[in-house]
Order: sequence, then structure tokens, then C-alpha cells
Amino acid sequence: MKNIGASVSAVLTHEKKEKVEEEEYHQMENEMIFFLSEAPEYQISAVAEWGENARGDVVVGADTYFRHILTGQRCESAWGCLVGWSEPDEHATEKWETLCRRIEDLPNLEEIICDEKRVGL
Repeated sequence: MKNIGASVSAVLTHEKKEKVEEEEYHQMENEMIFFLSEAPEYQISAVAEWGENARGDVVVGADTYFRHILTGQRCESAWGCLVGWSEPDEHATEKWETLCRRIEDLPNLEEIICDEKRVGL
């Protein structure tokens, strides 16, 4: 019985060491706009939200998303911003698709959404 008690005690001590204290942080947000360089009226908004502590360290990872063109609802991709909506002519549809393709092809997309205000593509 003494061995069982010792084992339980060791497990409880181990659990206490692994417990991480929660740190206070500030909710941060950046809203930015991607637009076509050759046609700036074609724009898609993106948002990043994250948490920073008092030292400016990121303690809650970034959550990035796009806003639907008409409804403003959260979309997980730039293409999602076009769902349920279409332009009356083929030329305009081409412009929107070009913008989405260029956004999709960007390296470090999450970083751009966190740091920038406007990006022409």
C-alpha cells in the first residue's frame, strides 16, 4: 500500500509542474484591404485578430479571415467573398477572379493581413 500512495503522490506533483499560468493579454485587430492595382475599385477586406501581452509578445496566435463583399460575413478564403454574388458582365467577373487568384498566390498571407493596411495586387 505504501508504494501505491507514493506513486499517487508523484503523479500529483508532476501535474502541478506542468500547469501553465494564464497570462493577461490585449486583443489586437488589423483590418486591411487587398485591391487590384490596375482597377482599385475591386477590393476585398481581410481581418487579423490576435493577443499580445504587455511586452508586445504574441500570446494568442493570429486568426485571419476575409469579409464577404456584400454581407460583411466572415469568409475563410478570398474566393468565399464571391459566393452567392455575381457581376452582371464577364469583364467584371474576370477582375474579381484575378484579385482572388493573386491573393491566394501570396506568400506569407497571414503576416500581410496582420501588418498591412492596403495592398495592391
